[in-house]
Amino acid sequence: MSMEHVPVLREKARKLPLEPGVYIMRDSSGEIIYIGKAKALKNRVSGYFRSLEKHAPKVYKMVYYARDFDTIVTSSEFEALVLECSMIKQHRPKYNILLKDDKGYHYIKIGPGEYPRITAEKQLDSAGGGKWLGPYTSSFVVNQTVDAVNKAFMLPDCNRRFPADFGKGRPCLNFHIKQCMGLCRGRISKEQYADIIAEAESFITKGSAGTLVLMKERMEACSEALDFEKAAFYRDRISAVKRISEQHQSVVFANIEDGDVVALAQNAKDCCVALLKFRGKRLLDQQIFQLGEIESLPAARSDFLLSWYGSGRGEIPGEILIDGELEDEELVRRYLREERGKKTELRIPSRGEGLKLIKMASQNAAQQIAVKLERTGREVAALDELCRLLGLKNPPAYIEAYDISNYGEQTRVGGMVVFENGRPLKSAYRSFNIKTVEGIDDYASMREIVGRRLSRYEEEKETGQGFGRLPDLILLDGAKGHVGAVEPMVREMGFDIPVFGMVKDSAHRTRAIAENGGEIAIAKNRGAFSLVTKIQDEVHRYSITFMKKKHTKSSFELRLTKIPGIGYKRAAAILKH
Repeated sequence: MSMEHVPVLREKARKLPLEPGVYIMRDSSGEIIYIGKAKALKNRVSGYFRSLEKHAPKVYKMVYYARDFDTIVTSSEFEALVLECSMIKQHRPKYNILLKDDKGYHYIKIGPGEYPRITAEKQLDSAGGGKWLGPYTSSFVVNQTVDAVNKAFMLPDCNRRFPADFGKGRPCLNFHIKQCMGLCRGRISKEQYADIIAEAESFITKGSAGTLVLMKERMEACSEALDFEKAAFYRDRISAVKRISEQHQSVVFANIEDGDVVALAQNAKDCCVALLKFRGKRLLDQQIFQLGEIESLPAARSDFLLSWYGSGRGEIPGEILIDGELEDEELVRRYLREERGKKTELRIPSRGEGLKLIKMASQNAAQQIAVKLERTGREVAALDELCRLLGLKNPPAYIEAYDISNYGEQTRVGGMVVFENGRPLKSAYRSFNIKTVEGIDDYASMREIVGRRLSRYEEEKETGQGFGRLPDLILLDGAKGHVGAVEPMVREMGFDIPVFGMVKDSAHRTRAIAENGGEIAIAKNRGAFSLVTKIQDEVHRYSITFMKKKHTKSSFELRLTKIPGIGYKRAAAILKH
């Protein structure tokens, strides 16, 4: 069996994050053949494409037919498990049936035939027909729900067969205490029964607001009629439906009856869109789209919505959650309304469940870009978040940060560190001796080292490296005073490079980002906050280390030169030795 495709998939798996999530194996036609969950996607998926001879025969066969895979990153392993269960139920992949042991999962079965029963099952066995709901993770809730729906809709739970046993014997006690509709009497048509079963299924799968409202009305009516026993019955049924919904995290169920969630992530050259599709409050699918280089995020969002929903490929839902502003928003709203024939709500969530879903979509979009950059999804998301926070056109792929360190007037130095795609690029670090500034003046010293760095650009721009590469963002270890001292000089030199400061609090921890005239709070933006803190700590460490090294060296040199016969050259040789 040829396995020529395995090295390609192994390399793709190597770039996955060490994050929990779901992976989806596809064959050459794009059909889903296996869905699994992982605590760490990189480790789990990579394992399929290593040491093939050690795989069990069924696993080996699945790997043989796999030609590509997708991943969905989740915030926890439990969410990955629930999403895996949901997607297996929806797609029924071939090798999940062969490879997956369903022990531990629980199902609700709507049996076959003209008069089906609703039962709780521990194992999936679709060979006998019928419809299966689930899988669910709690046997207690499944049993409670089956009991609730059978009582709520007065469905039979006896051993009689219908319609064969119609009219044979008197109805049982359940009929007389109004816990069964008395199907055995033969007075309910199969059409009427099918309608009841459809309502019961909707009651289980959606816990629909309409059904719950109706049951609440019945409960209150029973209470007013002093039929407290029946009112308690409806109360228990409402609680049972709510309990089954609470067992599923928002990764599978959300309070979106019919809607899509759209979020973008970008770097300097690429933009990616993640689309989460919710139907009947259930996450059905995720789709990823590559947009390439974009002009602006608002324009990209509008272009995507018009292109996707206007092409007829995407069904226009009743609600679309987006992660930011749109270009020509009113025109986009009108277009979607006319295409759908009725209003589609477009909204930007700022809190609650909607914001959580936006972050989930954004995380998955960032992960797609991260694969290309050989970075983690978090690193890409942090740069994207910093871009939006500072109002930059594109995420800053190449960041330079500067700091000044003094040891009295004798030792005054500056340090420059570089972060490329969210990680330190130590080969581009540079240190400076302060040459033109008299005394201790941090503003003038910062102006000097940034000016000297930018003046070297013309000399080295042909190399495209080090001083020959312009940064996308300059960060200064200091507040708005530092920015006010440096930014005008950068503009005078003809460079259109954003300049911001990194502000620390009294405990020497990153607090905000300074701009010329004010500050931008970043504490609530976790990704950007972590990145800026890392940059500020690194440039401070680098400049302090250089300052201490220089001070120590100069102190020893000064002492050695006081010895008769030893000058600066000989002192340097002794120190080197």
